[in-house]
Parts: sequence; structure tokens; C-alpha cells
Amino acid sequence: MAKVLLAGESWISSTTEYKGFDSFTSTKLEIGCEDFLRALRSHGHEVTHVRAHDVQEHFPWTVEELNRYDVVILSDIGSNSFALSNQVFMGGVPTANRMEVLAQWVSQGHGLMMAGGYLSFAGFEGKAHYHGTAIERALPVEIAPYDDRVECPQGVRMRKTAEDPIVADVGEATPPILGYQKLTPDKGSRVLLKAGDDPVLITGNYGEGRSVAFASDISPHWASKEFMQWDGYGALFSRCVCWLAQAAQ
Repeated sequence: MAKVLLAGESWISSTTEYKGFDSFTSTKLEIGCEDFLRALRSHGHEVTHVRAHDVQEHFPWTVEELNRYDVVILSDIGSNSFALSNQVFMGGVPTANRMEVLAQWVSQGHGLMMAGGYLSFAGFEGKAHYHGTAIERALPVEIAPYDDRVECPQGVRMRKTAEDPIVADVGEATPPILGYQKLTPDKGSRVLLKAGDDPVLITGNYGEGRSVAFASDISPHWASKEFMQWDGYGALFSRCVCWLAQAAQ
């Protein structure tokens, strides 16, 4: 099985409670990917999670550090967290461009997946801002320079559009998702799942490596409770990881 590094999919929330004349504020770290981590681990994968607030300083800086893993998954973590380390933003000192490092690592025979969310691909108000970056080059899709969300509060089911081992057990359609990002597949990529006419699961090659774009979320809100409780949830993403890792084996 694969050694996986998952970056992102956590957040720190701040709450202010008003009790008559008085108020107080509290903060809480929330992990959105606990079910996803359990699912991958239950399929035998070794998964390391770098939480979103740690990415700026603790995501690998070199190809050698990345070589500890077979697959990197980015989920709900914007490009600024890779570009604006403390050394750059506070100190004005040049550092490695980790998006370039990650793309180089993928091209040497490893796997990269991006999952959708408000800080993935282009993201909410375009704030994820992966358009024009090395990450976009490594992924099998073109990323918009503006807000790319498609909200589906009514729910939409993903249907299989190609025969491939990754989606072998999907059946006619998945349980509903509640949104996704509108992506344009690269020439030569493969679209395995669609929501309506829009691609949701896309695979491709980058140099000697492989990449996957999953335009919806691995956790709420776009990943509905029904989707996450589906017995194919963990199997689908495990097969994505296995396919990505084969290029590194």
C-alpha cells in the first residue's frame, strides 16, 4: 500500500458568545478529514496529515523530503500557504517555491491528487489561486482564474463515464454530492466521473508521474452524509491512491 501525505482539510474557528452585557471569544481547531483518514488507513495506506495551519512552515521543502511518500493529496488549502512562508512574508528572504518542488517531484514518478473545496483549484472568490501555478501544470486540468464553484444544494449524483479500475465498483451512479468545481480537462486526460455534463474525477500523467483531480470534496459540505456513509467512499479514494502510487513503485 502507499505512503500518503495529506495537506490541508483543517481550520481554526473563532466564536464570540454574547451573554447579556458580557461576551467572550473562544477558538477551536477542527479537522475535516477524520473520516477520510480513517477510510484510507482502513484500506492499508500509511497516511501523514499536515494540518492547514502547519503547511506554511512544515510542508516538505525539497524533493528529498517528498521522497518519503508515494502520493501527496492537497485538500482545501490555498496556494498562498505554500508561497508565503514566514521567511518570505515576514522576513523578505527568498525560499524554495514548494509548488515548483512538488511538481518536479511528481514528474519524477510520483502521484498528486487535489480534492475540491473552498480553498482548492480556484476556490471561493478565486482565493485558492492555483491558476498559472506549477500545481496546475502537474494536475490533469485547467484551473479558472476566478471563483469556480458549482453549488448543488439539491444534490447531484456522479455517474461513470469511462471503464477504469478506479471506478470499477461505482455502479450506475454515486450517492449525491452537494457541489463541485468546474474544471477543464487537459488534452490526453481521462474523465472517469461526471456530475451532469461537468467532469468531477479526472486522471492524467505528468512526466513520469500521475495526477488526479477530484472536483468535489472529501468531507462536508459538498461531500454529503450519504456519500461519506456509502460503502464505496473509502474504496474509491483508495483506488485513486493505488493508481497514483504505481508510478512511484
